[in-house]
Amino acid sequence: MLKSMYSGVSGMRGFQTKLDVIGNNIANVNTTGFKSSRVMFKDIMSQTTAGVTAPTDDTGGVNSKQIGLGVSVGSIDTMHLAGSAQTTNNPTDLRLEGDGFFLVSLSEDQEVPYLTRAGDFHVDANRRLVTSDGLFVLDSGGAPIQLDDDVVAFSIGQDGTINQQMADGTMEAGVQLGIGKVSNPSGLDKIGGNLYRMTMNANLDGEFEIVTANNAEAGTGSIVAGQLEMSNVDLTGEFTEMIVAQRGFQANSRIITTSDEILQEVVNLKR
Repeated sequence: MLKSMYSGVSGMRGFQTKLDVIGNNIANVNTTGFKSSRVMFKDIMSQTTAGVTAPTDDTGGVNSKQIGLGVSVGSIDTMHLAGSAQTTNNPTDLRLEGDGFFLVSLSEDQEVPYLTRAGDFHVDANRRLVTSDGLFVLDSGGAPIQLDDDVVAFSIGQDGTINQQMADGTMEAGVQLGIGKVSNPSGLDKIGGNLYRMTMNANLDGEFEIVTANNAEAGTGSIVAGQLEMSNVDLTGEFTEMIVAQRGFQANSRIITTSDEILQEVVNLKR
């Protein structure tokens, strides 16, 4: 059977994966804190039909003869580039200006929190800071953030400190928001809901340490209240890549068609 047919099949599979990733990026163009992905290809092992001949004093060297066997997906990378800022003037909307992730958990008993860049937080009926899905936002001690009962107003500083205005008019510094610093953000697993999960390749041995925002030693960025980080999807680039992927898919399908025509000619040799 012709190797070109299988090479064309591998190319169509690869470009189908690329189109799937592009489609997901475009679908999340307005998702708060979303990070786009890209597909990288690599060639499959080549078949050597003739080996290398080393040069001698009397003859020159001869290169090997190799036939490639197609393409495969090398990696699907998450691009942790900063998204544009959207000003909302809502005091519980937070944006991280630099490295780091907000920490959230499903319950107080969850040992390793989830990470997110989406800072659209709210205060629930129990005066706790939560996400839109009801997950607890954690402080620098790893505990859910809860406002005091006699707090009438509050603001969040660049280092994540919650400055509370009490009922008697005094100001009181509350807890600090916890921030997660990750060595390799692309190693995090996406689990939906704008959440990431720690893995063994994100931090060494999957270890996790909670730090604070605007921390030069930890390398975390500052918190900007009243703003949200929007998706970092570039529509111009995505549509350009979509055209390339579409043409690549068509070209590989043409390889299969051409290979089939050649096989038909071989079969027709027997009349």
